[in-house]
Amino acid sequence: MNKLIKNLKIHIYADGANSKEIAKFNKLKYVKGFTTNPSLMKKNNVLNYKTFAKKILNATKGKPVSFEVFADDHNEILKQANTIKSWGSNIFVKIPYYNSKGKSNLNLIRILSKQNVKLNITSIFNYNQVRHVFNNINKNSHSILSIFAGRVADTGRDPVEIVKKAVRLTRSTKKIKILWASCRETYSIFTADKIGCDIITVPDSILKKMKIIGKDLDKYSAETSKQFFLDSRGINFN
Repeated sequence: MNKLIKNLKIHIYADGANSKEIAKFNKLKYVKGFTTNPSLMKKNNVLNYKTFAKKILNATKGKPVSFEVFADDHNEILKQANTIKSWGSNIFVKIPYYNSKGKSNLNLIRILSKQNVKLNITSIFNYNQVRHVFNNINKNSHSILSIFAGRVADTGRDPVEIVKKAVRLTRSTKKIKILWASCRETYSIFTADKIGCDIITVPDSILKKMKIIGKDLDKYSAETSKQFFLDSRGINFN
């Protein structure tokens, strides 16, 4: 394993919904868990949630896996959360901070956390949301707070300070973990690790780039120039 990767303290999760890719990434020693979401499932033409979940659970062999509820209604979310929980002891149930109407799910989060359902609170975008979730969860129950750092950065804002403050807030607890979500580049893994973030979930497109971490930059420069030259062949200059 690459020394730079080996020295990371942060746990790397694979983010996706392709069961074959997930099985392949499960063989990588540095992949410690898995996440997915409805958008990824739609992209991969998943038709039946339970069938898909069983494939993922069989492929990941006991590592933490986060599955998201589909429902928007209060009672239906509670029902789905407990159904998803029943699929395996290694499952974290993903609950978005807001429902589709823009109302917070904090009450649901509080109820499920009191029931010791392992939760992954997703779609968190700012520190106020982190604080509200922290104040409503059972500190003795395992929970993940997923901050969408990549999407925050897409808006022209630096997500690092948000994640730093979240890490400081939760550091005194053993069972609450901060996750850097919507990873856009391999460098984000090292940024998240440097500021003490517990977990980063990484899509397959970024995981496939892990093999070039630490690559000699002069060599990389020469290879890039060569590729430009090769790609220019067949194009009439005049």
